[in-house]
Amino acid sequence: MNFTWWVNRKDRDGQNVFQGGFLGLENIGVFDRSAPLPTGGHLEQADGTAWMAFYCQSMLQIAIELALHDPVYEELAVKFYEHFLWIAGAMDRVGVHHDELWDEQDGFFYDLLRLPNGQAVRLKVRSMVGLLSVCASTVFPAELAERLPRFMQRAGDFARRHPDLVANIQAGRPGYGKRRLLALLPDDKLRRVLGYMLDETEFLSPFGIRSVSRHHRDHPYIFSVGAAVHRVDYEPAESTSGLFGGNSNWRGPIWFPINLLLIRALLNLYTFYGPSFTVECPTGSGVHMNLFEVARELARRLTSIFVRDAQGARPVYGGSATFQSDPHWRDLILFYEYFHGDNGTGLGASHQTGWTGLVAGLIRIFGNLDAETFLESWGREPLRDRAPAATAANR
Repeated sequence: MNFTWWVNRKDRDGQNVFQGGFLGLENIGVFDRSAPLPTGGHLEQADGTAWMAFYCQSMLQIAIELALHDPVYEELAVKFYEHFLWIAGAMDRVGVHHDELWDEQDGFFYDLLRLPNGQAVRLKVRSMVGLLSVCASTVFPAELAERLPRFMQRAGDFARRHPDLVANIQAGRPGYGKRRLLALLPDDKLRRVLGYMLDETEFLSPFGIRSVSRHHRDHPYIFSVGAAVHRVDYEPAESTSGLFGGNSNWRGPIWFPINLLLIRALLNLYTFYGPSFTVECPTGSGVHMNLFEVARELARRLTSIFVRDAQGARPVYGGSATFQSDPHWRDLILFYEYFHGDNGTGLGASHQTGWTGLVAGLIRIFGNLDAETFLESWGREPLRDRAPAATAANR
């Protein structure tokens, strides 16, 4: 029901490109997304649309798991597969380069401003808006074809009838262990987006992935409407923008929820590509890592926010002498809402355990898991042939 609400209420022209409004990213963009645009027209959001693609994949995974026990859910699985392809095809249309979310010259996704006169303007802010495309990456085990042949047949028929929808995405090709990947980004575009994400002059901080590229510190994005000037700067701590009462802090700081989604995507992608697919990390360093190693490196940087450095100070506490050195306070870790994009200092609410507490999960996962075991064991449990009684007993 929630998915249908988004499709019916936030897809203005029925073209599978979404205008989600607030969406939780607050003032990451050029304009206040909750207010009418000063230019008129409407905003097509790269993050809202990528989020809907990711939503489709999640619903598809749930429907497939249920279909293994009740065939009626195959219809829903087909529905969400087709929805994903429609959305993916709308984000990067075949033969179109001037008025879509993907910018071929830059190799990045941007929001698109559609003006009342019919013109379209890309808002070239390098931000989390473009990185969410990486998150829409879901892998399916090889045995899916054997277990759900009707779904596979109908999915294949739909893709063959609509070749334009799959031309610019990753869909259907078997990968490591004959697994299949459904993703917005094919190999070349994945490398281009990761090139920005893993660049220390752009998104990659010593403490995780920034919400806005550091590039905009020296090169702010400026958009003028009459005498009014709208701009996005890289602001690693609290935002100086007056949007949402000034309490809008997505213009540079590190946020755990999005970082965790990116790590999840990298691990998913690793199970498809295997160890042979590598990227530079950091970009330009000459050091090549597979995607499991990149995920582990991001987890290490996020974890380092809370770990004492060579001088015995925890980055999370910045210049607070009490929390850094007082024996009654120095070991009491606070889980802040977000973190300074350059030095890791904790900012915002100090007890945001609902998401920042996920650092404990990162420590556990990468402390216990090695790349080879993860690669070989992935996907066995969900599609294993198992009797209901045995499943209940195992739980």
